[in-house]
Amino acid sequence: MKSTILKLVLLLTVISISAFAQTNEEQYAKALKFKTAYNYKEALPLYQALLKADSSNVSYLTGAAYVYVKYAFYYLPEAEKMNYYNIAGRLGQKAIKVNDASADAHYVYAMALGRIYENASSKVKIANSKNIKTHIDKSISLNPKIAGAYHILGRWHRTIAGFNGFEKAMINSFFGGVPEGGSYTDAVNSFMKAIALEPRFMLHQFELAETYHEMGKDVEAKLWLKKALELTPVCEDDIKAKKDCEALLKKLD
Repeated sequence: MKSTILKLVLLLTVISISAFAQTNEEQYAKALKFKTAYNYKEALPLYQALLKADSSNVSYLTGAAYVYVKYAFYYLPEAEKMNYYNIAGRLGQKAIKVNDASADAHYVYAMALGRIYENASSKVKIANSKNIKTHIDKSISLNPKIAGAYHILGRWHRTIAGFNGFEKAMINSFFGGVPEGGSYTDAVNSFMKAIALEPRFMLHQFELAETYHEMGKDVEAKLWLKKALELTPVCEDDIKAKKDCEALLKKLD
């Protein structure tokens, strides 16, 4: 009798665990589908629920971190964005601790850091530049097919290249020299790689045009702005990029 009861309890436990896992898998599939379709409003609550169910799953952590950044950037007022960026940063850090060999973990962590320090002072940007570069380099070394990683790398190179003499002197004095790279040529090469992987993502092309403009190469800048405007916007990134392309092209004409 006791043996029969024990077997029944074990069977019910196995069924319960299996049903729970299946529910998570189904929920993750939905979350990933919304994320891939750039529907961050629908994806966010699904990822939040998944993290409550299993906060050590790297796919849940990295997916949630990415969506937190995108959702905050496009849908939250400025005063509320930083809280979401910080959450994304913590999720990215946790994903790295769970699996340091996850390219996505290093990518989303660098992505969150980029937003956290985007509007910081030059000193703060400099202090964190090496950390961002370390994680984006590791992401690319683990998976050289993540277009967004090259996009972040391009922005990183352009930011360092754009520092003035005083800022570069600050780097040399307090942070042991300018981080390796940090040239406009490196920025162009990085954005070109992003475009090669995602040729229809308008934001990559706008950032390349912006880089050429900062270099004083406005002929090249206008060429890429016009290329970008030939594309059809499919997400919030593209909608914003289209407006930015039109504004920069008007400025250059």
